[in-house]
Amino acid sequence: MTEQLSVAVLGASGRMGAEAVKAIDAAADLTLVAALGRNDPLDSLVSSGAQIVVDLTVPESTEANVRFAVEHGMHAVVGTTGWDTGRLAGLEELLANRPGVGVLIAPNFALGSVLASAFAAKASKYFESVEIIELHHPDKVDAPSGTAVRTAQLISAERSEAGVPSSPDATTSELAGARGTDVDGIRVHSVRLAGLVAHQEVLLGGPGEQLTIRHDSFDRASFMPGVLLGIRSVAAHPGLTVGLDGYLDLGL
Repeated sequence: MTEQLSVAVLGASGRMGAEAVKAIDAAADLTLVAALGRNDPLDSLVSSGAQIVVDLTVPESTEANVRFAVEHGMHAVVGTTGWDTGRLAGLEELLANRPGVGVLIAPNFALGSVLASAFAAKASKYFESVEIIELHHPDKVDAPSGTAVRTAQLISAERSEAGVPSSPDATTSELAGARGTDVDGIRVHSVRLAGLVAHQEVLLGGPGEQLTIRHDSFDRASFMPGVLLGIRSVAAHPGLTVGLDGYLDLGL
C-alpha cells in the first residue's frame, strides 16, 4: 500500500490554492487533511494531523504561517513571496532548533521555469549582456516577480564567479524606471497586462548574436507538478531550501 502523506493547504480559496487542493486530492499518495482560508485558525493544522503545510497565502501572513508549522514539527512548502534576507535568516535560526524539519521556499513551481532560470544562469557567463523581462497578469501585487529576482540572483552569482563584467550600458539620461530595476547588477523589467498568467524572458547578447530563453505558464495547472514534487521531497531535505532547483538533479 502506498504510504500516505497528510497535507494541509493555506490559502485554499485563492487561485493557486484551489489548484493545489485539486492536485493533492487527485494524488494517490497524498491525503488533504485541511484546506484553510486566510482567516481560519492555524490551530486546526495541529488537530488535522498535517505532516506538510503548503503555504499559498499572502506576504503579510506567510512568515507567521511557516513559523507556526515549523514550531509544531510540520514541514512547509511555500509559494508565497515576501521572504527577504531578514525573514530567511530568522527562519534558518528557527529551523536550527528543529532538526529534521524541512522548508522549501519556491519563487516558482513550474518545472520549465526553474529549468529556464538554471539554463540562463549557466549561459550568462558566455555573453556580454543580459537583461530580464517578466510578464504577468495585472492582479499580481509585487514587481519584479519572485522568479525574476531569483533568476537575476542566479545569473549575477554565475557571472561574478566567472569574472564577467557588468553588461555595457551607455545610458546617462533616462526617465525614472525606463531601464527597469537593478537586482544584483542585472536589469529586470516588469510588464503587467490583462490576458497574461506568468511569463519570463532572459535576453543574452554578444557580438552579432542574441539568445533568448523564455518560459510561459498559460494556466496555473503548470505549477502543480512542482508543488507535488515539493510536497513529496521536503521531508528528505531538512533545513531551508530556497528554489525548487535545490530538489532537482540538474547536473549543470
